[in-house]
Amino acid sequence: MAIFLPGIKPRKDGTELPYIPLGIFKLRIPFVHWGWEMTEMFQAMVMFVTGIGAIALLQDTFGMSFEVALTIVAFHELTYCLHQVMGDPIIPGWITPAIPLTLAFLGGFHIGPERVQALIALQLLVGLLFLILGITGLAKKLLDVVPVSLQAGIILGAGIAATIGKYCFSPTGTGFNKYPISITIGGLIALYLLFSKVFSDKVRHGQTLAKSNIWVKVANYGMVPGLVVGIIAGWISGEIPLPVFKEGFIFIPEITKVFQTQSIFGVGIPPMATFIAAIPMAIVAYIIAFGDTVIGTTCIENANEEFRPDEIVDRNPNRLSLLCAGRNFIEGTLACTPTLAGPLWAAMTVAVTERYKLGRQAMDSIFGGSGSFNIMKFLSCLILPLVFIFKPALPVALSLTLLIQAFACGYIAMELVKNNTQRGLAAVIGAILAVGGPAMGLAIGIVLCLVLEGPKAFADRSKQGPLFHAHSNEE
Repeated sequence: MAIFLPGIKPRKDGTELPYIPLGIFKLRIPFVHWGWEMTEMFQAMVMFVTGIGAIALLQDTFGMSFEVALTIVAFHELTYCLHQVMGDPIIPGWITPAIPLTLAFLGGFHIGPERVQALIALQLLVGLLFLILGITGLAKKLLDVVPVSLQAGIILGAGIAATIGKYCFSPTGTGFNKYPISITIGGLIALYLLFSKVFSDKVRHGQTLAKSNIWVKVANYGMVPGLVVGIIAGWISGEIPLPVFKEGFIFIPEITKVFQTQSIFGVGIPPMATFIAAIPMAIVAYIIAFGDTVIGTTCIENANEEFRPDEIVDRNPNRLSLLCAGRNFIEGTLACTPTLAGPLWAAMTVAVTERYKLGRQAMDSIFGGSGSFNIMKFLSCLILPLVFIFKPALPVALSLTLLIQAFACGYIAMELVKNNTQRGLAAVIGAILAVGGPAMGLAIGIVLCLVLEGPKAFADRSKQGPLFHAHSNEE
């Protein structure tokens, strides 16, 4: 049951939640316009571990302290809360498939202010793409003329880069090379729960579901069950140190340090050459992210129209694009992060909408479920005992996140291609993208598509379905 402030009257069936109009945005205040959902609050206290996995990435890429990295992650989680407050029902997330490619791009710059400026330029450009293409409606038109082979190659390249990178299976990296037992056990369990046909047939669609839905509930936590078991295996084997708890309950963010080292005001405006160098990577990240905009909106739409006629939900892709633009601008200016600011965390959006489908007695409003989750996920980053439990295992959390994403990238790419020429192109483009970087991958990919498929590969496919069928179970 949703929790409201005393005196707040619930909305009538068949109506939209009340709001304060702000142009395309609809300001809704928690506990006033939408109620607090306890189930999503408790889920967030577990699922936040996926988000803080970015701490290891930030430390490795920029050489910052744990406290500074946690401050950036907490700020990133805070920006998620803008969505439900400003009228969007979707739970946003990272642009996860782009992370390995982003890291490769940043690796071309010296660690320090130069690398920070490169990330600032990239994040601001991604925000600009969301802003311009979302407002003008050119976003879908752009993707309708990008060859399927090139789209699949970009996604496949992201998966290859994740697999061969330092956080997964690089022989000199900090992934399997350092945590073989934890990643093997955690990875197998996560892959089984998320992608196994055996599990899906026997538990989700078979007789087991009728007798008990406990395994379905476990699977709805995405990769977290695999991560928890992997961490326990790491503790037992000695791969992962046991948690060390320090004094204090609430984390005090190191805002000044972040402002000095990771903001445009501290390191300065990136030079034009850096912005130009970031353009190919920004295009790749946007192409990956745009499909999530379509999928997230469709997910909410289906749940609302088929199961919850008691609530009118305004689903506006332009609003979603503007919020993503705003988050990338805010983060790129004040506290840049290589995870970037994407439009969808597929696993949790699906998990919340599944409970939303059960009726108003289960969840009063989709905004209450999504908003309670996002706010509690942010607050969990500030609760030190929770953070310290997972701190020693953050590299494993990041490794499993990228491993699961690599698997998803592989089969999503294979779904897109329809013939042997497209399959071959996707494989070659993906490999070049992973090894040579976004600029080389895009340039060679365009040439190969023209030579092997001809100009027809760039024809408008606006009558076809969505570009991506995102199955990412991470942020």
